[in-house]
Amino acid sequence: MGGASLPEPGPSEDALIARYFAPLAGPGADGLRDDAATLTPSPGHDLVVTTDTVVAGIHFLPDDPAASIARKALGVNLSDLAAKGASPRGFVLTLGLPEGWTEAWLADFSAGLAASIADFGCPLLGGDTVRAGGPAFVGVAAMGEVPAGTMVRRMAARIGDRLCVTGTIGDAAIGLHLARSPAPAWARDLDEKARAALVDRYRNPRPRLAIASHLRRHARAAMDVSDGLAGDLAKMLRGEGRSAVVAVGDIPLSCEAGLAIAREPALLDTALTGGDDYEILCAVPEADVAAFVAGGAAVGVPVSVIGTVTSGEGLPAFRMADGTDRVYALGSFSHF
Repeated sequence: MGGASLPEPGPSEDALIARYFAPLAGPGADGLRDDAATLTPSPGHDLVVTTDTVVAGIHFLPDDPAASIARKALGVNLSDLAAKGASPRGFVLTLGLPEGWTEAWLADFSAGLAASIADFGCPLLGGDTVRAGGPAFVGVAAMGEVPAGTMVRRMAARIGDRLCVTGTIGDAAIGLHLARSPAPAWARDLDEKARAALVDRYRNPRPRLAIASHLRRHARAAMDVSDGLAGDLAKMLRGEGRSAVVAVGDIPLSCEAGLAIAREPALLDTALTGGDDYEILCAVPEADVAAFVAGGAAVGVPVSVIGTVTSGEGLPAFRMADGTDRVYALGSFSHF
């Protein structure tokens, strides 16, 4: 994890790597004592590679716990692997430390990273540690593998396919409102347990790796919901004369999100467009839906059928209980 020198005085970069990151290194990384690692895919498998960076003030709050920042940085990348039907093999890390960083923060960060590595079976292979020169950032490039030729693509849905999502939608976007200070007025109507559950969903993504093999078997197209359900669905169907109708009443909401929306109805739009769900959105042929739902249940990942891919060029329609449609022209988070 060599690179530009860290702020001095203090431990050297080599000392920090040895203390906080070398214990996390996996096979092929040589204890992070070299400038590169080796990774050989299993026989008959393709490598799947993805990368995402999270930046303070954009993807996480500057005062979020360091352990949760680490979990988010790795989790968002593993969520991309899960959506491709891939199993994780390892990752490389680029860590940009801002002015005023402390060893206590770094120790908490590495503890969160260690817990994620243990939970998801994805070891550290190497990386780079630098002075940020601005806000803190964490870049991860994660590598996984799939049986050759089986990666699930994003834009392969066909008209008539059913749209499915895992887990629940909207918790993280609502949780972000609760994590900020001051908390919104509607938060007073939620008990502490509900508030904590929503904030936890914002801070700690849960990549759906357990369902990867069932995605490969049954889904025609898939992506993770990172930038908002409405916007990510539009991305999945863009071009080739495809749109969708989604039944809003079928979109799975947690009890906590449902309580928040009941107290502030405008939060429904937040839930559908806010992002950070890191659930899987996929298009499944009608004949495979029952098997896919059952497969998810077997590995502890609930699956809900929320709509249908239709012909058309317009944005997906989100159909309310009264039969009216909502269309979200700006349906997702934008980095720019």
